[in-house]
Amino acid sequence: MTLFLILAPYGVYTFLMLVTSAKVSVFAASAICLSTVALDVVRGRSVKILAVGSAIVFAAIGFCLALVAPALGALGVKLSVDIGIFVISLGSMLVRHPFTLQYALESVPAETAAMPGFLHANYIITGAWTAAALLMAAANLVLLYIPGLPLWSSLAVAFAARNSALYFTKWYPEYRQIKYGTPADALPAPR
Repeated sequence: MTLFLILAPYGVYTFLMLVTSAKVSVFAASAICLSTVALDVVRGRSVKILAVGSAIVFAAIGFCLALVAPALGALGVKLSVDIGIFVISLGSMLVRHPFTLQYALESVPAETAAMPGFLHANYIITGAWTAAALLMAAANLVLLYIPGLPLWSSLAVAFAARNSALYFTKWYPEYRQIKYGTPADALPAPR
């Protein structure tokens, strides 16, 4: 459920970009981000860096489309969103609070969160999302400057980057559990 709420604004934004205007797409995505923030507040959870940052990015792009640059094409909007997500992700690491940490702290037991490699693992996972955002931005930038390339090439890069980061997010904690998990002498003795 958490993963669905994290990715919902981006899924709606991507779908709406295919069927309606960029302005409607980014404002709808911003509204969904704000809804997830409100849901976290109602449930007594922390307000997430990614949700707030994404709401700001989507709203800022929407206001730019409405007031400053209404002629900004769909590719420019996609590039702006990808750069915004990259800045949020990298910025969260630079301020020493990777955005994945908030989600991880709410989904693992306290003893797991207290493990020495827990913070490091969150930096690695956030780094994977940062790299994915950078790859998506680069693919859109290439399309912007080489318009003869097919649109599907950018979509393929975005799909591969996002799904790779998603897979890595699920795989890496399991890998660390196997590699650094409970020491053998801490397990109950067999009968």
